[in-house]
Amino acid sequence: MRKLFSNRIFLLILTTLLILAVIIFSSLPGNPIHSITTPVSVFLDPVQKAVQGAGNSVSDFFSAITDGMSLRKENDSLKEQVAKLQYQVQQDEEAGKRWQELKDAFHIKDTFENYEIYGASILTREADEWFSVIRIDTGSNNGVSISGTNSYAVVDSQMNLVGRVLSTDTSSAKVLPILHEGFSVSAKVDAVNGAVVHVHGEFELKTEGLCKVDLIPENVELKVGDVLVTSGVGGLFPAGIPIGVIVSVDNTSELLRSATLKPYTDISSLRDLFVLIPKDVSDTAASVTPAPTPIPAP
Repeated sequence: MRKLFSNRIFLLILTTLLILAVIIFSSLPGNPIHSITTPVSVFLDPVQKAVQGAGNSVSDFFSAITDGMSLRKENDSLKEQVAKLQYQVQQDEEAGKRWQELKDAFHIKDTFENYEIYGASILTREADEWFSVIRIDTGSNNGVSISGTNSYAVVDSQMNLVGRVLSTDTSSAKVLPILHEGFSVSAKVDAVNGAVVHVHGEFELKTEGLCKVDLIPENVELKVGDVLVTSGVGGLFPAGIPIGVIVSVDNTSELLRSATLKPYTDISSLRDLFVLIPKDVSDTAASVTPAPTPIPAP
């Protein structure tokens, strides 16, 4: 019984192989088997079509995989090209901004002709998120050095007051910004015979980006919208540097009248600063320190 069963399996396999061979050879044009199998083509055609369909499906499946991989590589390549183009656009925008800042620096130089202009880039903002101290990449090796109680005014590229130099070392300096509670400056209303007042940083106001204005003369009425500039009193800051605009006035106490000021400079967006040093001081410093690199002409 087992032998008979084995013979049947063998015959079934052999018959299947023969049928497949006939189907394959009969599909070839000009093959003699093609004419022999014509009478039974009615039975073989469905099987042949099924086999061909299965083969085509497998071929289409692998073609789809190949095409998908090719499209993925092409997509990755396009993404890389887009990223490079975006980076180039950003670089061009940065270069344009720097170029504009250099042009603005020449405007500063023309306005303050009795001062040497030392350009510097911001390295870090220290202490807290409200920029208690700003560190710049210009120090005594570049011609910016302070000692004792002397200091220098610091402005942005639009000539707005940023603060003053707090300390220096050989390669860097620290700038005390206008919002800091330790900063103060004598200011005046930007008008003919404008009143002289006192502007300083205050802890409660700096989180709002504001400064305090006090020591207002008795006969002076500050108004919202009044523009304040440096008065030049004290000699630390040259007269005429724009500081900011009055945004509120408090006259509730006749003896303690005050106001709040919004500085023009936006400390959070600053990248470059300019230190103003009187020429007589810079000439003296040049005799003991290397001369600074001049700002190139645009």
